[in-house]
Amino acid sequence: MSDASENPDNYCYRHPKRQSFVLCQRCGRTICSDCQTPAAVGVHCPECMKEARASAPRTKPAVVTAFRRGTEAPVVTWTIIGICIVVYIAQLVSRGAVGDALFYHPLYTETQPWRMITSLFVHSESSFLHIIFNMYSLLVIGPLLERAVGHLRFLALYLLSGLGGSIAVLLIDPRIGVLGASGAIFGLLGAFFIINRHLGGNNLQLLIVIGLNLVIGFVIPNIAWQAHIGGLITGGIVALVYLRTRRQNQRNEQILLLAGVLIGLIVITVIGVSILPSRFA
Repeated sequence: MSDASENPDNYCYRHPKRQSFVLCQRCGRTICSDCQTPAAVGVHCPECMKEARASAPRTKPAVVTAFRRGTEAPVVTWTIIGICIVVYIAQLVSRGAVGDALFYHPLYTETQPWRMITSLFVHSESSFLHIIFNMYSLLVIGPLLERAVGHLRFLALYLLSGLGGSIAVLLIDPRIGVLGASGAIFGLLGAFFIINRHLGGNNLQLLIVIGLNLVIGFVIPNIAWQAHIGGLITGGIVALVYLRTRRQNQRNEQILLLAGVLIGLIVITVIGVSILPSRFA
């Protein structure tokens, strides 16, 4: 009778001088302790582990898959919040230089009209609650609307509402400068009210929220209630466009109507700029 230890099959296939009686559960080859990888049942050799890893489906982090085309995740809302936070940090680091370059004042309208939009992403450096309250409001209502109307429509609604808020400041009180996302957020509230009303939802609580926030703007100083009203009206108009062009075959009509809203806002801005000198006379 021969000694089992002398059988070459009892030595690791990768280390011929190392005796072992443990077999890979996939291929059946003998493997030593250094070549063993624990598996659900038994152990696997290095080659079988490589094959298993190569054939296993690769899963990407949720933060990556969330930004894929067709996703229902509120990526536009998250992106806006992220930009506002980054800009706010830049404001603090630059000691106000970034805020000074991006905030909106009606006197800048003719020479730096982009401030009417960039002001939506800057917030007061003296009050941390300003950005906290706005970002929380956006986080609450943003995903609801973005899932309802889609990513690009939500972005158009947000930017047009913010532009409408800046125009309201230009028309109502051109002596003040503004910054913050509240004008655009009021546009989201106005749109949500119109859409919810059309679908037969209860708007009482939403009306209370909108009313309270409008009153706060009138009562507490240094709050641009003009932007709130402008954003609210513009958001409501955009929502009406969405509701009237809901069918797939009305997509071109919807784009044209949104372009009409934008052109109308631009025309109002031009009129506001033209009468601006007389407001300071």
